[in-house]
Amino acid sequence: MTKDPYAIFSDFVARKKLKMTPQRRQILDVFLAEEGHVTSEELYQKVKRDASSIGQATVYRTLKLLADSGLAKAVEFGDGAMRYEILYGQTHHDHLICEECGVNVEVVDPAIERLQEEVARRHGFALTGHKLYLYGLCPDCQKKRAGGL
Repeated sequence: MTKDPYAIFSDFVARKKLKMTPQRRQILDVFLAEEGHVTSEELYQKVKRDASSIGQATVYRTLKLLADSGLAKAVEFGDGAMRYEILYGQTHHDHLICEECGVNVEVVDPAIERLQEEVARRHGFALTGHKLYLYGLCPDCQKKRAGGL
């Protein structure tokens, strides 16, 4: 049976000779409730609403631990901000990113996945993973540029 994220994180921090503190648990609670992608600052703002004693550095370090444990993944959409998304229980996906407003859409396309595998095979690579970010303008920003709104 697959472990729940709390057990995974507790085991991971124990292997690092760290403790599963109430602060780390609170940060994990808030992170797991997130949908989409969150910066360390955004997560800190949400955490401190319920736990004002937790500092920004604690949130940042815990996010790093979450990524190292495999529960979270750091993503960078080209705007200089590092964001984190939940990796636990999620399937692989790629991202469409609007260069105007920053909205991002998670997409899965089997044809793109097959093409990437074929390209890797042709070059003798055994894929271990990939990140695909497609940049452009979302429908709303296209309308704005065209004077539609």
